Amino acid sequence: MSPPPPTAAATIPADSTAPVPPDMAVERRPHARDASLVGIGLIVASTIFFSLGDVAAKAMTATLPPLQVAWFRYLFFCMLVVPTVIVMHRGQAFATRRPHLQVIRGLMVSMSAACFILGLSYLQVADNTAIVYLSPLFITALSIPILGEKVGLRRWTATAVGFSGVLLVVRPGSDAFQLAALFPVTSALIWAFGALLTRHMSDERPETTLAWTALTGFISLSLLMPFVWVDPNLQETGLGFINGLGSAIGHTFVVFAFRRAPASTLAPFSYIHLLFSTTLAYLVFGNVPAVWTVAGGILIAASGLYIAHRERLRHRAR
Repeated sequence: MSPPPPTAAATIPADSTAPVPPDMAVERRPHARDASLVGIGLIVASTIFFSLGDVAAKAMTATLPPLQVAWFRYLFFCMLVVPTVIVMHRGQAFATRRPHLQVIRGLMVSMSAACFILGLSYLQVADNTAIVYLSPLFITALSIPILGEKVGLRRWTATAVGFSGVLLVVRPGSDAFQLAALFPVTSALIWAFGALLTRHMSDERPETTLAWTALTGFISLSLLMPFVWVDPNLQETGLGFINGLGSAIGHTFVVFAFRRAPASTLAPFSYIHLLFSTTLAYLVFGNVPAVWTVAGGILIAASGLYIAHRERLRHRAR
């Protein structure tokens, strides 16, 4: 799945690649502005590929089980990422001091992706994507019991605003409400746990974490395939390739983006994903997002941006 926007709430970006957190970055040099512009460009490009993968996954769910669609994503993701990391680091490609945490994190990310695609099978792409952007808000809330952080009134207010945005998208009690909305909510919650867990692996190479994520996700989903497998045709296989390719390229761009700019700088541009995914869904499926979805998406984005702003101020103070 596509990563929600990065936030410093867990001192790490909330994505599946575990790049170096902003508070571990070296002192900014004179060319930092140019590097930040490159990072922003990479983040914007990543949202395009994530959106392509999501739309392809949505199309696949019309004829294939959602878990098999998730398996296709990890199949091509693994085929592209693992050989690349092996070429880069040879025998040290999977070298890690925390293999058990890598496996647990990989399982969390694959479970999050499966729930995201389950949501796509029932909801429009715009609704599903907007709801999953709850993740930074969950990270803020979970940072209290897990990391022992203090969350002030302003961040709690921003979290409440974001949650109200989700309520606008879901509209419980109305005719538009679907229990399937719980799938992207669960996806965002699991993703938040994975992001917090990544803090304990912040000194790991991002390529190594990416390889562990790809391999763990592929193996875990493969174990479920005998129970849901449907023989795909050529078109479905092609869509599976676009699904996996979009995810792999998108995550690769995220890795390089975080090597050039801090999370607080990149966070606002991650929300462009909402625009691209909505536009592609309209072009491919003719889905016009409801006014409530647009309004809720704006509230979710605004709350996430404010949380990122508050975290940037906290890091400056430190």
